[in-house]
Amino acid sequence: MTRLLITLAVLLAVEVYVFQAVRGAASPWSLSAQRLTAWGYWGLTAATLLGIVLVFTLRARGAAMPPWVSYAFATFAALWLSKIVVVLFLLADDLIRLGKVALNAVSTGPGPYDPSRSRFLALLGLGAAAIPFGALVWGMVKGATDFRVKRITLRYPNLPAAFDGFKILQISDLHVGSYNANTEPLLRASALINQQGADLVVMTGDLVNNVAPEAEPHLEALSRIRSKYPLLSILGNHDYGDYASWETPAAKRANLARLKEHHKAVGWNLLLNEHRILEKDGERIAILGVENWGARLGFARYGDLPAAHRGTEDVPFKVLLSHDPSHWDAEQQVIDRFPDIDLTLSGHTHGMQFGVNLPNFKWSPVQYAYKHWAGLYERGRQRLYVNTGLGYIGYPGRVGFLPEITVIELKRAA
Repeated sequence: MTRLLITLAVLLAVEVYVFQAVRGAASPWSLSAQRLTAWGYWGLTAATLLGIVLVFTLRARGAAMPPWVSYAFATFAALWLSKIVVVLFLLADDLIRLGKVALNAVSTGPGPYDPSRSRFLALLGLGAAAIPFGALVWGMVKGATDFRVKRITLRYPNLPAAFDGFKILQISDLHVGSYNANTEPLLRASALINQQGADLVVMTGDLVNNVAPEAEPHLEALSRIRSKYPLLSILGNHDYGDYASWETPAAKRANLARLKEHHKAVGWNLLLNEHRILEKDGERIAILGVENWGARLGFARYGDLPAAHRGTEDVPFKVLLSHDPSHWDAEQQVIDRFPDIDLTLSGHTHGMQFGVNLPNFKWSPVQYAYKHWAGLYERGRQRLYVNTGLGYIGYPGRVGFLPEITVIELKRAA
């Protein structure tokens, strides 16, 4: 309750401050228009605060939130974050006014200084705030399911000649629970995946948000995914049921067993600290898959890379599937201990579902928590690719980092 009251107090203080900009922008209007604006502003504020109380209450009771609550809360959050932009402009205006008041106090010039707020800065702040708000709303309406195919080519001198041109298609972080019973997005994604004609499809963790039943409306869509070699998958931190409440440890174990059955039902071969050898024209590559192992932010460490690696020592080319990219350069893990792992495929970060994603410039708040968070990284002869995810969780949208299907073509270097 204390946390809720503090949250509401902070939000209300921001609302009162931002209302100054709204009132200033509306000052030339008629009195009735100003009153209507004030009623509209405070009505929306009341709805926002009530929505926050509702979310806190549902979470405290352990109740599932209806889909509309998630979207409404995200809209309110987008609106509030946009108001922070207004606050920055108002603070700048206040500093300017304070400076002028101080100068006026020591000035011997004629006339007092008028300390009224700048309508120009108020309008500028409101206009600037519309940009992030519009982007976040677009991310929910369009960006969340605007699936994009990203293609990269990687060259290796030790790639067996038979695998020259071999295409691995990676998907990650499906978070199917966020779609609820809406099967259309994943049916569309599955069709797009099949259009790529991949030799191998891999899924690098986080099939669900919390519990196995979330996947059940989507099993038919996922079972449509095809590749020339058997599909391979691993678990991510959300797949273990660690973020759900369980009456007994046995119930949690049963949930994980159920999730593993879902992987099997859709034709995915789940790698649990093990590997598969792929053969073509008498030559071989190894695909290793580990359970979740995180070096950052306290995420669980279920992975056993030595177990997955065992038996692949004489295979000339190796690909590792590991959900969390922090595993790659963690002490005594991938790079330090297994220099023969050529390529690691990860997910987990989502690009935080928000940021700037340009060909030569990438930015997202998640980069302050993860060194490797989107795209390709190299150290020596080893490479890491971080897929920013197909689904979403929390914020029901994506801005900048759209849902990603990655096609990696392996080529033999001359």
